[in-house]
Amino acid sequence: MPVKPLAHHARAILPIAFGTAVYAFALHYFVISNQLMEGGITGISLLLNYIFGLPPSAATLVINAPIFYIGWRILGKESMLYSIAGTLLLSFFLWVMELLIRRGWIVPFHTESDYFLVTAYAGFTLGCGLGIVFRYGGTTGGTDIIARIVQKKRGWSMGQFILLSDVLVIGSSLFFIPKEKVLYTFVAVFIASKMIDIIMEGAYAAKAFTIITDASDEVTKAITAELERGVTLFPAIGAFSKLPKNVVYCVVYRSEMKRLKDLVREVDPRAFIIITEVHDVVGEGFKPE
Repeated sequence: MPVKPLAHHARAILPIAFGTAVYAFALHYFVISNQLMEGGITGISLLLNYIFGLPPSAATLVINAPIFYIGWRILGKESMLYSIAGTLLLSFFLWVMELLIRRGWIVPFHTESDYFLVTAYAGFTLGCGLGIVFRYGGTTGGTDIIARIVQKKRGWSMGQFILLSDVLVIGSSLFFIPKEKVLYTFVAVFIASKMIDIIMEGAYAAKAFTIITDASDEVTKAITAELERGVTLFPAIGAFSKLPKNVVYCVVYRSEMKRLKDLVREVDPRAFIIITEVHDVVGEGFKPE
């Protein structure tokens, strides 16, 4: 695959930066100020903040550092680029929020009565931020990277691994924060997941790509090499040209949609791409039978 130009990365990283800024704002303005929780590595950093007073910006970066190293070696630098960018940007904007709050320029929203209002806005804002990050091929690091490593090495489902880790992290907070706030957190996580789905233009974590191209072999090699996803080829005949060709069919997670579209465009800018919703996926790389 050719090396992508700097402008290509900039067009993706700028929206990722905006998404992480929104996410960092939501964490400080709604979540931390009301001692709610989050899943994954972010949730662990929040727990460290509640228990020891460690700033989430530093905790997030320190916890993710060894994960970056392992992911870089196993998944490769191209696969890790936007994940590292997203996590560094998240830590930066968390630090900016901490600075603004400390100087009194931003006053977080705190309530002692209407937690449902806080939960709804927290879920909405968190989901918007993460949805933008995912849409442009980034992640906020942590369990996303671990899930990809486990999927590659063990064949486990990414979605199920991330869900399990979120449940474990949020559930462990029962020892440190009131159970009512933990239950409100699950509501916020649910709302956030729906917002991510809306921003990612779908209602399910998987999407099916039907790709009609004259370069089916090259597209197939790119998908298997870069995304490590299975590909099926259907023989077809062009109605106008009467020439035989192969139709490429592939199912990916929503976070891989942007990368797959970019791969196809790089190989064949004239390719015809059809993206459809998938209501359930059972098989290797997704949900096991």
